[in-house]
Amino acid sequence: MAEQQDTRIGTQVNLPLSKAVEISFNSVKIRFGRSLITVSGIVLAIAFLMSIWVNTDIINGIKLAGDPKLDLILQQKGIDTDPDSAASMQEASKNTWLVVLSLLVCLVGITNAMLMSVTERFREIGTMKCMGALDGFIIKLFLLESSFMGTAGTIIGTLIGLALTLLLTMASFGMATFTHTPWPSVLESSILAIVIGSVLSLLGGIIPAYRAAKMEPVDAMRLEV
Repeated sequence: MAEQQDTRIGTQVNLPLSKAVEISFNSVKIRFGRSLITVSGIVLAIAFLMSIWVNTDIINGIKLAGDPKLDLILQQKGIDTDPDSAASMQEASKNTWLVVLSLLVCLVGITNAMLMSVTERFREIGTMKCMGALDGFIIKLFLLESSFMGTAGTIIGTLIGLALTLLLTMASFGMATFTHTPWPSVLESSILAIVIGSVLSLLGGIIPAYRAAKMEPVDAMRLEV
């Protein structure tokens, strides 16, 4: 009998996902300044990632074209036209490490921002838990909040990185940029960048969400922030 009663109570306080989405979205709007800083970090990291990937795709497309004039421009810019050369492999390795470091910085920034959000909302979290909000609902709030910021920053960063790279390569190679660009590969890079940014945002919110969910209601209400 007691177990059935506990199940009914748990069902009553387990608010729907739509309510969690509404609360998370409102939280992002209320803390727009801090959210903007977090989103800016994601935008820069994903834009950098996209610029390297798209630039690599375009350069490889131009190399495969076999146009002597374009090869001369590549050589003038210090780009080895042989993709299997030691210089090309070293450049690819350097770009990979730069991308990894930028994404790690982005992940740390998201986690730090979400931890600060948890600290600012001790009383709010305590109030919700005192009213019967389950741990799962609290986790949803913070994961949704980090996902909102991550998705927005990722899409904007992808578009900015793609646009800037196309403009810069057009300045060097003219319309050959569009002629020899492997667009399926660019599209694949864009989709992968969006996926990576979204996953990083979700991962960055896991620790803060877990911390908020495990907070004792009484302790949260006592804290003054």
